[in-house]
Amino acid sequence: MVLDRNEISPGRILVTGAGGFVGARLLPVLRRAFPRARLVAGSRRGEAPAGWDAGATMELADADGLAAALEAERPEGLIHLAAQANVPASFADPAGTWAVNALGTVNLVGAVMKAAPECRCLFVSTAEVYGLSFQAGQPLPEDAPLRPANPYAASKAAAEMAVAESALRGLRALRPRPFNQVGAGQTAAFVLPAFARQVARIEAGLQPPAMETGALDRWRDFLSVDDVCRAYALLLRHFDALPNGAPVNISSGNPRRVGDALAALVAMAGRPIEIHTDPGRLRPTDVERTVGDATRAREALGWQPEVPFEAVLSEVLEDWRARVRRDGEKA
Repeated sequence: MVLDRNEISPGRILVTGAGGFVGARLLPVLRRAFPRARLVAGSRRGEAPAGWDAGATMELADADGLAAALEAERPEGLIHLAAQANVPASFADPAGTWAVNALGTVNLVGAVMKAAPECRCLFVSTAEVYGLSFQAGQPLPEDAPLRPANPYAASKAAAEMAVAESALRGLRALRPRPFNQVGAGQTAAFVLPAFARQVARIEAGLQPPAMETGALDRWRDFLSVDDVCRAYALLLRHFDALPNGAPVNISSGNPRRVGDALAALVAMAGRPIEIHTDPGRLRPTDVERTVGDATRAREALGWQPEVPFEAVLSEVLEDWRARVRRDGEKA
C-alpha cells in the first residue's frame, strides 16, 4: 500500500465500546481499511468480541487502569465509542450520564497523554451537542454554537471541551460529530428501530395492529451506520490533514421527516396499522429539524454517504423481523 504524505496507516488500533452497536459495524470497516493492523477491543470486562485480535480492560472511571491498558497496548490509533448514548436514559440519570460521558472522557484523555502521547485519537461526539442551534433551520457547520438541550448532549459537549482544551496541550485528537446513524443491531431505544420493532411484532401477531409513537412531525438527518464507520476509518487515514482538535460533522445534509420514515416502514408490512401518538414518548426539550453541513468531511476526506435511505429502512426492518422470529414475545 502506497500512502501519500497526508495519509497514515496505524498498526495498532484500540476501540473503546467495541462490543456495542457501532463497534460491531466498525470492525469490518477497519479490517478493510487497515488490513495489517492489530485491532483491540476495549471494554469494562476486557473481553474480545468475535473478530477482534485482542481485548483490553478499560473502565472509564479508573484513570490508572486506563493508563495501564494504553501502556500495554501502545495504540497508534484510538476510537472512543464508549458512552451512555440514550437520551431518555440521560433524563432519568443525568449524574450517571455525566460520569460516563464527561468524566470518563477526561480520564481517558489523561491516560492517553500519560501513556500513549503519540496516539491519534477520535473522540466520538454527537450532533446532539448543537441542540437549540438547530432552531435556525439551516444546515449547521462545525462552528455553530453548542446549545445542548438534554443531559446526554450536555455531557458530550463537556467531553468535547475537555478534548479541545487538551489538544492545546499536546493531545492528538479529532472530534467527529455523527448525526442520526441507523442500522441492524441497534436497540429500540432509537426512533427508527423502535418503529421497526413494532412493525415486526405486529406482523408476527405479537401485538395489535396499532403503534405508539412520539412526535412524527420532526425532521432528522438520518444516515447508515456503515457510512459513519467509513468516515471514522477515513478520519484515521487522513488524520494529519485536519487541524488538531477539530470537530468534524458526519451527516447526509438531507433531513427526512420521521413520520414519512414510519409510513415507509408500515408500507413494507403490507397491512393496515393504526398510529397513535404517546405523550410519554415526547422529549421535554426538542427541536423540529436537524441537519448538518458535512463540507469539511467531503473536502478533507472525500467522504459522502453512499447507502440509500430506503436500504437503511429495509435493513432495520429485516433485522427486527429476524429478532422477533428468534426471540418471540421477548423481542
